[in-house]
Amino acid sequence: MDEVFNEESSPTILKVSSKSSPGSVAGAIAGLIKDGKSVEIQSVGAGAVNQAVKAIAISRGFLTPVGCDIVCVPTFADIAIDGEYRTAIRFSVLPSNLKLSAGSSKFDDFSE
Repeated sequence: MDEVFNEESSPTILKVSSKSSPGSVAGAIAGLIKDGKSVEIQSVGAGAVNQAVKAIAISRGFLTPVGCDIVCVPTFADIAIDGEYRTAIRFSVLPSNLKLSAGSSKFDDFSE
């Protein structure tokens, strides 16, 4: 994976609902990360957050065989839906600066 991650570009926002397919969302996450793009997943409600977390875990499974790992940073965001303000959970998904060996699902060594 030799693509360069561009921090300055605006992230692609994927809106996830409780009815979203985690596998489909995971494919979108993996594709964007492989293309060097940042991803934000936005979800409102417990069911939507559940699907988003599953999608992030599945996308990691798509990315680790090619030697790429991701980190996820959750934050709260106030958004307007049909004129009403709601609190969403937004997950920023970024490539990790720690590289995995191909096929591994764990970091080789955390010690210095």
